Amino acid sequence: MFGFDLPTIIANIPALMIGFAFHEFAHAWVADRLGDPTPRSQGRLTLNPISHLDLFGTLMALLYRFGWAKPVMTNPRYYRGNKKRGQMLVALAGPIMNLLTAFVVMFLWILTMHWMQASAWSDIISLVFQSTVFMNLGLGLFNLLPIPPLDGFAVLVGVLPRRFAPQLRVLEQYGMIILVILLFTNIVGNELYLVMQGIASVYLTIINLILAPFLG
Repeated sequence: MFGFDLPTIIANIPALMIGFAFHEFAHAWVADRLGDPTPRSQGRLTLNPISHLDLFGTLMALLYRFGWAKPVMTNPRYYRGNKKRGQMLVALAGPIMNLLTAFVVMFLWILTMHWMQASAWSDIISLVFQSTVFMNLGLGLFNLLPIPPLDGFAVLVGVLPRRFAPQLRVLEQYGMIILVILLFTNIVGNELYLVMQGIASVYLTIINLILAPFLG
């Protein structure tokens, strides 16, 4: 998905900072809106990447395509209304934010390239935009996988009836092992990349339709 040459790694630095910061901020913001004071009290209700980045997790993401930020701590007991629904909303907030961010960045990418066609910096700037789009698509889709400790597992817990609780507890025990196997065998990597490409194509079509009257 991402190369290991120096320009690509450098381009992935702002991409990771944006992807991780927006992802964790979304978790914190939704939890805060539901009544949980924990993220705000821990300084996580911010888009400042420094508040969200985990040093080792960031290095892993830059070098090995898999990394993590500091998880936002929440307390579902504070959530107003249905606690189970609240947990699902908080879990979905991060991936949805990444997918929305990818769309906005692609929109800005197309506009910027239209204005900077003859610039000597256009290739470098385009690489940063490209890395940011695909980093956010990757973070959003990967975190939707229903494997603990990913966000998709929290959504799965919220959707399944209580009678599946024993099976979910077993899955939770072996979640990290399953995740490591998937990552190092790349079992889902190709499929995720195809989905990313498909979403990027849909985004591009929508953006071109929006901008056609203005850039035509």
